[in-house]
Amino acid sequence: MEPKWTLVFLGLVQFGLSVQSCPPGFIKSGTNCTDEDECEDKGLCGNYSICHNTFGSYYCTCEEGYESRTTTNFTSGTGQCKDLNECLRGEACSNVSNSKCVNTLGSYKCVCLPGFQKEENNTCSDINECLRNSSVCGSIGSCNNTPGSYTCICPQGYQNQGNQSAPCIDFNECLRNSSICGSFGSCNNTPGSYTCTCPQGFYKQGDKSSPCIDTDECDSKELICGEYGSCMNSPGSYSCKCETGYTNYGNNQSKCTELKCDTVNTTPTQAGVGKLLSLFVSSCESLRNHTAPQLSGESLLQDLMKVSGEVVSSGNINDSSTLSVFLGAMEDTLHLIGPQLNESVTRVENSISETCLEVKKNVTPPTGRVTLNTNDVHLNISWKTVVGEQYPGFAYVGLVSHKALNSTNTSVVEEPNAGSRTVEYYLNSPVVTVCVSNKKTELLPEPITLTFKHQQVLQEGAVSEQRNYSCVFWAPEDGGTWSRNGCVGAVFNATHAMCSWNHLSSFAVLMALYPIEDNFELVLITRIGLSLSLLCLFLCILTFSLCRAIKSTRTTIHLQLCVCLFIANFLFLFFISSTKNEIGCSFVAGLLHFFFLSAFCWMLLEGVQLYLMVVLVFHTTIRLLYMCAVGYGIPLIIVIISAMANPSGYGTTRHCWLSLENGFIWSFFAPVCLIVVLNSFFFIITVWKLAAKFSSLNPDLSKLKKLKGFLVTAVAQLCVLGGMWVFGCFMFQGNVVILYIFTLLNSLQGALIFIMHCLMRKSVREEYSKLCGGVCRPPKKRYSEFSTNQSSNSQRPLRSAPSTGESQI
Repeated sequence: MEPKWTLVFLGLVQFGLSVQSCPPGFIKSGTNCTDEDECEDKGLCGNYSICHNTFGSYYCTCEEGYESRTTTNFTSGTGQCKDLNECLRGEACSNVSNSKCVNTLGSYKCVCLPGFQKEENNTCSDINECLRNSSVCGSIGSCNNTPGSYTCICPQGYQNQGNQSAPCIDFNECLRNSSICGSFGSCNNTPGSYTCTCPQGFYKQGDKSSPCIDTDECDSKELICGEYGSCMNSPGSYSCKCETGYTNYGNNQSKCTELKCDTVNTTPTQAGVGKLLSLFVSSCESLRNHTAPQLSGESLLQDLMKVSGEVVSSGNINDSSTLSVFLGAMEDTLHLIGPQLNESVTRVENSISETCLEVKKNVTPPTGRVTLNTNDVHLNISWKTVVGEQYPGFAYVGLVSHKALNSTNTSVVEEPNAGSRTVEYYLNSPVVTVCVSNKKTELLPEPITLTFKHQQVLQEGAVSEQRNYSCVFWAPEDGGTWSRNGCVGAVFNATHAMCSWNHLSSFAVLMALYPIEDNFELVLITRIGLSLSLLCLFLCILTFSLCRAIKSTRTTIHLQLCVCLFIANFLFLFFISSTKNEIGCSFVAGLLHFFFLSAFCWMLLEGVQLYLMVVLVFHTTIRLLYMCAVGYGIPLIIVIISAMANPSGYGTTRHCWLSLENGFIWSFFAPVCLIVVLNSFFFIITVWKLAAKFSSLNPDLSKLKKLKGFLVTAVAQLCVLGGMWVFGCFMFQGNVVILYIFTLLNSLQGALIFIMHCLMRKSVREEYSKLCGGVCRPPKKRYSEFSTNQSSNSQRPLRSAPSTGESQI
């Protein structure tokens, strides 16, 4: 439209509007129509848009980074702005290398690719991960940086745990290749490598990672199967085939040795062991000729125990030659069975015998020591002795205890020390057979030790002269006797015997019984000494009873002590060996128990009396009733309780004294030990107090010297009686030295008491002088030591110090 016509049109419109209403896009202003600004409505064009007003209208455009869905210019009803993805145009971030475009709302940004970092000039530079983290490839791998990334280079034997940037881990070659060590080797993975372990019979031809190849044992220089065996190689192993007359006892990898089945000869008189011999011959021939099917070693052992039990229980072993055949057949059959056993230790037991065998089957000989046990026998032997000089690939040791072979099966041997005495011999242990794989057992490189349990235990609890034990073995070459040859050591006690031997055979412990002969010197000393003691004790009893000058509490104690010792020594001298009458012997033992305990109780009362006299000032004497209750009552209670607890403990087969079994003797020694300890305490305190008296400024030396004399005699008396029974503990153990010491102390006991309590006291000597000289005049001065007469001031023993309560002189 031309401009002039436009103006005309507008003028007409304006004129019309002035006459009527304004058209769209205009608003009436007075009489005129003016342009309406639609952009004042902020939400007219929508989000992310810009409103543009025009004369009589408007149009919308999108903000930068946004675009219209329809046209570039639009109105609210025709268009709407949406985000413009600059990254799709390809130009965004083209000037920033090693980056990628990331669209944002209304814009975009350039982000560095992984492995790159933003620099100050808005460029992306490579990150060196190897420098940033030195352990990024682990402790084994080496890091190699690449643009934007890195790679981990693993050494041989390792691999990445995932991609090339993952750390290095061990590569298990054994899982990847199961045959890497060959068909017979076992692969063991190691960090970065592996090793091949070859089983026995294979070896590695190269380093530790080489595969295993078979060893041809038959190609070895030594005769692996022996001179009379042929070797057949197999993968990882070999087997030996023996010629006729030779065997490896079913152990296919053992050397072939000669086997003889006629080692034991029998006669018609020994037909009782024929079944045992048949078992040996049949088993031997099957091994020798490789014909009959073989039973297992365990089955053969069961058969042997059954057959040997039948032979013994039948009573056919009634002479030395038969016993020799029996023991020889047992030993030879065990030599056949031992190598065929599969278990390392095999035990079989019945009522007749008990067997224990141990077998070792190794390439190399076993070392160390081996012990085998049955119920009554213990064997200790070294494997060196078992193996010997040659090792065929196995070693065995067997111990058989023949429990049913008793003294009726033994031969009598001479006892060199028996003299003219009648000697009885008994087997005091089971007869045992020891067999080993070593063929040369005449002189062993190391002795073996057998410990036997006695079948008859000594009643007195120790080995005495009446029973003489001997370690013996069965010697068939000597006509079938028990011999001591080859025994290099023997130790005996009450319950066991330990024997050491330098050869192997069948062994036992032989017990010789013969009547005991009393030692003449001991008998003479005992009779003379006890007679002297009885005389001295009798004199002491008369002195303490009749001599009024020495009447006191201590004299009463000495009197009762001497009475107890006199009766005890009298019984000991005349009735200690009266064992024929069992009841009478028990009665004598009970009386000895009572009177010896009473003697020690009166000794305890003397210690208490000294303690009261020297240490205390109150009650310096003890009433006679109380003293008798202690001196006789306590021993009586102990004897009654002991007799009720063990009435058979009084009297033995040799002496009328307390039995040493089950600790019954302690019913006497326990009270004695307690009394000795208590008296030692009283005497120590008394000596200490006397020392304090002597160190005082104004001591009454006469009375202190008397107390000192009393104390010395009391301590000497304790030493004599206590020392005597220290050795008396072992009197019946059979030790000659102890018997001599005890006898001497016992003989001196009464004499020492007479010397200490009578002859060493001046007042007693004066009384003896008057008695011997017939002088009957009254003495000028009385020597009454601490009389019990409390009415006489001159006989008061001590004065009481009110401050300390101690005895003052």
